[in-house]
Amino acid sequence: MLGIIIGVAAVVVMIAIGVGARERIAAQIRSLGANLISISPGSAKMGSVRLGAGGAPRLSEEDAAAIGMEIPGVVVAAPLLHAREQFTIGSANWQGVLRGVTPGYFSAREWRVTAGQEMTPEDNNRVANVVLLGTTMRQKLFGKADPLGAAIRIREVPFTVIGLLERKGQSVWGDDQDDIALVPLRTARRQFIGTSRANPTFVHNITVKFADWASAEATMAAIRDLLWQRHRLRTGQEDSFIVSNLAEAANVEGSTTRVVSLLLSAVASISLVVGGIGIMNIMLVTVTERVREIGLRLAVGARRRDILAQFLVEAATLALLGGILGAAIGIAAAIAVGSIAQWPVIIDLSAVLLAVGFAAAVGVFFGYYPARKAASLQPIEALRAE
Repeated sequence: MLGIIIGVAAVVVMIAIGVGARERIAAQIRSLGANLISISPGSAKMGSVRLGAGGAPRLSEEDAAAIGMEIPGVVVAAPLLHAREQFTIGSANWQGVLRGVTPGYFSAREWRVTAGQEMTPEDNNRVANVVLLGTTMRQKLFGKADPLGAAIRIREVPFTVIGLLERKGQSVWGDDQDDIALVPLRTARRQFIGTSRANPTFVHNITVKFADWASAEATMAAIRDLLWQRHRLRTGQEDSFIVSNLAEAANVEGSTTRVVSLLLSAVASISLVVGGIGIMNIMLVTVTERVREIGLRLAVGARRRDILAQFLVEAATLALLGGILGAAIGIAAAIAVGSIAQWPVIIDLSAVLLAVGFAAAVGVFFGYYPARKAASLQPIEALRAE
């Protein structure tokens, strides 16, 4: 039974960890916001030097406005600027991510304000020095104190905390989404980013949210066509932008996790086969040791199918008991691994039942040959056996 126990336990643990990993990735995808497309600067060429992604600062607030108005299915197109800045209040200080955004960014990312007030278009128009803090930023600067209405300094510029953001957790790429402060877009440009003469309204990214009924591929293609026209690109030129679907990128990681989980489960299933071979060997020994018993049963009227059923039931019982014990051990091990490693573990009862059923099937499969050998014994020869 030991091989069956180890095999079932390993399968249960691997499936529990794999399902937990997929659920974690799904939660991270949901934290990004549904139906999102990200547009970032593409590459550029300076003489014979080709700059990498992000080297073409040609995205602008006007591009975001055009996408929002001209592309069917687009709910909102939110431009943003970003930088790493030093935040200070009293003796506490912290370096984190600063993003300059418009109110549309909150809708695109489905990011609620849990306390205080939301950013308004007037805050952006009048270049207000107001800030909303993520949970990590709040804890680093204020601890358990209430930050609403407090004045903090960002690169020595005073800002007033007007709101607190809901917790988002880690992104699919491992970044802490809550280590962030959001200020109005124009405030970020004037106070921290600066203005380019070539592109006064340059932005680092445009986050696009599209409707549920709209196709992601069709929306991305329409955005590419529109930006090609607006940036006056010609055939053969490098794209001045990169359009990507965030959910697709995250789903690639989810697919990889699923493949690895299936691979590990397949490897663990080898233990079930090894356990089945062990049961077959034990049953063969049992047949040898119980030849006289078999002969006696046949002599008093037992049919060959009765002998076959007896040994099949014994083999299946061994495998089934091993499967039940293995499932119990696997569930306990999965919970322990999740607790120690701080990893989400989800016990899939259907997978547990499948593993136990497969263990019983292995017992029947490998027990058939010994059972048939027992049923094929001749009564007289069996009774003569010592």
